Amino acid sequence: MSTVSRASLDQKLALAKRCSREATLAGAKAAAVATVASAIPTLASVRMLPWAKANINPTGQALIISTVAGMAYFIAADKKILSLARRHSFEQAPDHLKNTSFQGDGRPHPAFFRP
Repeated sequence: MSTVSRASLDQKLALAKRCSREATLAGAKAAAVATVASAIPTLASVRMLPWAKANINPTGQALIISTVAGMAYFIAADKKILSLARRHSFEQAPDHLKNTSFQGDGRPHPAFFRP
C-alpha cells in the first residue's frame, strides 16, 4: 500500500477547486447568453403569435427561459470539466504515451484524438 503525502493531496485539492471554479464561470457565461437568446424569441412570440398569446402564460414563459438557461449551464460546465480533466490527464501521462502523432501517410488525426 502506498502512502500519499499531504503536499500531494493539497496540490490535487487546489487543482480541483480551480477546475470547478473555471467550470462554474463557463456555465454562468453560457447560461447568461442562453437566457437572452431564449427570452427574446419567447417574449416576442407571445406578443405576436395568436396561438402563443392564448396558450403560454407568464409561468410558461419563465419555465421555457429558465430551462434553456439551466441546460446551457450544465452542458457548458460539463464540457469544461471534461476538457480540463483531459488536459490534466495528458500532462500527467508518461512521455511514451504523450506522442500521439502518426508517422504514416501524412494524414493528421481527427481533432478528438489531440489533447
